[in-house]
Amino acid sequence: MSLRGLPGARERRVRTGGIELCVTELGEEGRPTVVLVHGYPDSKEVWTDVARQLADQWHVVLYDVRGHGRSTAPKPLRGGFTLEKLTDDFLAVVDAVSPDRPVHVVGHDWGSVQSWEFATVKRTEGRIASFTSMSGPSLDHFGHWIKQRMTRPTPRRVGQLLGQGAKSWYVYMLHTPVLPELAWRGPLGKRWPRILQRMEKVPAGDYPTSSLPSDAAHGAWLYRDNVRARLSRPRTDAYAHVPVQLITPTGDIFLSEKLFDQLELWAPQLVRRSLDAKHWAPRTRPDQLASWISEFVAANEAAKENGGPVQDAAPTGAYADRFGGRLVLVTGAAGGIGRATAFAFAEAGARVVAVDRDAEGAARTAEMARLIGAPAAWGEAVDVSDEQAMEKLAEKVAAEYGIVDVLVNNAGIGLSGSFLDTTSEDWKNVLDVNLWGVIHGCRIFGRQMAERGQGGHIVNTASAAAYQPSRALPAYSTSKAAVLMLSECLRAELADRSIGVSAICPGIVNTNITATTHFAGADAAEEKRLRKRTSRLYGLRNYPPERVADAILKAVVRNQAVVPVTPEARGARLLSRLSPRALRGIARLKPPL
Repeated sequence: MSLRGLPGARERRVRTGGIELCVTELGEEGRPTVVLVHGYPDSKEVWTDVARQLADQWHVVLYDVRGHGRSTAPKPLRGGFTLEKLTDDFLAVVDAVSPDRPVHVVGHDWGSVQSWEFATVKRTEGRIASFTSMSGPSLDHFGHWIKQRMTRPTPRRVGQLLGQGAKSWYVYMLHTPVLPELAWRGPLGKRWPRILQRMEKVPAGDYPTSSLPSDAAHGAWLYRDNVRARLSRPRTDAYAHVPVQLITPTGDIFLSEKLFDQLELWAPQLVRRSLDAKHWAPRTRPDQLASWISEFVAANEAAKENGGPVQDAAPTGAYADRFGGRLVLVTGAAGGIGRATAFAFAEAGARVVAVDRDAEGAARTAEMARLIGAPAAWGEAVDVSDEQAMEKLAEKVAAEYGIVDVLVNNAGIGLSGSFLDTTSEDWKNVLDVNLWGVIHGCRIFGRQMAERGQGGHIVNTASAAAYQPSRALPAYSTSKAAVLMLSECLRAELADRSIGVSAICPGIVNTNITATTHFAGADAAEEKRLRKRTSRLYGLRNYPPERVADAILKAVVRNQAVVPVTPEARGARLLSRLSPRALRGIARLKPPL
């Protein structure tokens, strides 16, 4: 849907400095105002999906920067795009849409570059309540960053300079006369939508608009009028006078994350976020951006009402900059690795859905997750082997909580005993939960992720038994080996959709799975003895599930394929590659039970 076609969209023209700016408003005017500023070579339509979601809670304002979209261009173009004139435009828009109340500014790319100017100059003090920046540094901060590395060069700093210099190749091109305009009005303008779809996974739709060639041609003057002047003579007073939220796409091909080192010196009230996305995150990850923007705006509005500093604007636990506000679903969450994983994501500020066939256990995990730091958590009682129940769960989660960002298929049961003692019923039980439960989760929730088109991650708990044969675990090992191969295949298939898949192979971990493991061929008394004996051995090993949970979060952050966790799991993985014959020999040994 186009921006003009959104329900309740209203358009006005704002005159400033001899030009007219095209402004669109969404949401109720009495609410706090969020102003979205687009970058290069975009128009305000880059924000359509983000604006639609923000409008449910805020008064949202978007405008085409001068010379872009349906705003008019200055005459002459040279000298018409300075940061000072862009600030004039911003203040004119703000005075028109929110004359009596400061606004919350959100900028992307050059929208962020100019918004840093808004957030640091004296004449905007009192007109801005907060600033969310993504993919666009302050030119003043950038200039000081360069000078610091040139005046005090070290191998590391020189490497950072060269790295960012390589990423900024397009800046040099845009300073050349005439050629950028010819390229954008010619072949580049025609091919740009396909380039974005192929390189950035930007979905097709109402963006880019038909004004792209002229937008890009005019926008070249953003660089020509500002970059060299500011980088060579950066302001020394470019301190942010408002709270700042920095969202850094980790896959941004134009900007190095190192560019924002020591940003706290310039923005004392700084909240950092990291997003596993590329440069055009407003188009590829609108849900997450809308969530973080809304959370930051709400925190600052609450602080203003309370007359104090911003409190709890972002979680502070490990990986909080990556998982804050994201929706994570964990199966088998009533205990062991599943519960520890739910808690780890909760501590990182994620919203958590704790799933287990033990309803009370799932509810307890959700309750504790909220206490630990999850902004919201829910317990759901579901048997993962029941396909229809999983379908209903997915429908409920999508309708009430949203599309899952991270899925952890952890639910599993233990089964030990020789192959000849293992009945067909035993095989069915272990495969239904350990394999089919993972298949159901991947298929149902993975399809939702893929259809949303904003990436995600799937974690499947396999086992070191997946690649370590054992005479005592034929059925269990088979189920986990299937999970491992399923994960590898799914990883290859979903890579084009920016969905990562990781297989976690914990090894011997001290959880309650040993207390419920079925021992094929054993009577009740013998099974009780074997469970007690196995639990004691696992207890002596005493490898905590919390360390597996930490490995899971790392696997998502790093997009790792296969993660052996314990030392014995890593050793067996290495041996399976270097000397599988040795592993087969070890498999013949009887377990010490």
